[in-house]
Amino acid sequence: MSDNTDAPRPKRRIQDLGRRTVLRGAAFGAAAPLLASPIPAAATTRTASPAGSTSFRWLGTSGWRIDVEGRTVLFDPYVTRFKTGLFDGGFDPGTKLRSNRERVREHIGRPEIVLVSHSHWDHIADVPYIAKATGARIVGTETTFHLLVAFGVDPGQISVVKGGEVLDFDGITVQVVSSLHSRNKRHTYFAPGTLHAPPSATPRTISDLPEGDTLAYQVTTGSSEPSAFLMGASDFSERAVEGLSPDLAMIAVPSSTSTYRYVPRLLQALGQPSVVVPVHWDNFEEPLSEPPRRDPAMDLDAFVALVHQESPMSRIVVPDYHTTYGGDMRPN
Repeated sequence: MSDNTDAPRPKRRIQDLGRRTVLRGAAFGAAAPLLASPIPAAATTRTASPAGSTSFRWLGTSGWRIDVEGRTVLFDPYVTRFKTGLFDGGFDPGTKLRSNRERVREHIGRPEIVLVSHSHWDHIADVPYIAKATGARIVGTETTFHLLVAFGVDPGQISVVKGGEVLDFDGITVQVVSSLHSRNKRHTYFAPGTLHAPPSATPRTISDLPEGDTLAYQVTTGSSEPSAFLMGASDFSERAVEGLSPDLAMIAVPSSTSTYRYVPRLLQALGQPSVVVPVHWDNFEEPLSEPPRRDPAMDLDAFVALVHQESPMSRIVVPDYHTTYGGDMRPN
């Protein structure tokens, strides 16, 4: 989840250098916010991308839907976005978990793979329903495994990973990256801890979901398609990401400066990606039918400026809920 609960209120090198040039775009180093105008909720129904091309849709928070040739991969798909008081100054750890099935079905399509970064509610709350409704393969930590089993998900449907694995899903390659959860101003975060067995009772509240270690993923949907580095929290293991060299980097915006030189260290370790996409900067208790509203604890403008300063050749794309992006992160 966000790190602001105490705030007010295998190594891969790019083989085709030309692809990186195209991805960066003509306006080298220019930030390119692509915030679309509101559209009717009925128009937000998700459809698969055309054959032979990869598309990306931001699901808010750190979530993504990736489509290629009729196949769908989800990352941290949290679309129910229920109220906890986090953005209203009255955060309640006892908030009951819920999943809006109709809203979930509107956005997820028929996922084949669901990647989970960690087990806080704003990353995993909709995953039990998605798993049981679609039969998708779920990839996550041991804690994620035990929580999903407690929710009634078939254990054989879940792949437990630790970081370092490279998984081949019939042409969709997933590199699992050991990562870290972001910290607040006190260098702490909400609901730490790991599980080594299913909880004695089905989790009922958001505080029943411990972080359970954090992962990042790099997804490549084909030899000629871009690689996308996906983060679920704003911290990282420098050694784990060194040499990944993704084309696209979906980077979580921090709400504090607790992580030393977060942006410069990360961009350097990733090899200054062609496209940087800030995520986890929105108010994730507002519906996806509305335009993104900023989390007041996140300084998105300062983040964009720092990325531009540290990696001037990277194109910066501020995503919108209603836009489908191509493999170059330009609107389709």
